[in-house]
Amino acid sequence: MIVAGFGFRDAVSVQSLADALEVAGSGQTVSALATAADKADRPAFAAFARQLGLPVIGIDAATLSAQEVQTQSEASAAARQTGSVAEAAALAAAGRGARLIVPRVVSSDRMATCALAEGEGA
Repeated sequence: MIVAGFGFRDAVSVQSLADALEVAGSGQTVSALATAADKADRPAFAAFARQLGLPVIGIDAATLSAQEVQTQSEASAAARQTGSVAEAAALAAAGRGARLIVPRVVSSDRMATCALAEGEGA
């Protein structure tokens, strides 16, 4: 199972999320989208998931901060206690044996980040 994990600003648009996934995804078939639990139902993210026909997995703060990520954002570390919400969400949602296959990338407008992880699922 491949999961696309996302971090994003409150004012994110569907286009920003799509841009980040396009950069990260390049030909990968994604099974689910993941982000911080408190952002999973934000209008743009929910609309993006509906547009793709993919389920959304919300990851709680403790699980996000427990993931070992490759990239480090000072802003993310201060706000979320993880260097990358996108990487942490993707890894947590991918389940057992999860490994990062695409580290965090940033949308062209810098409103969204996306990372891909592969694992055995829940």
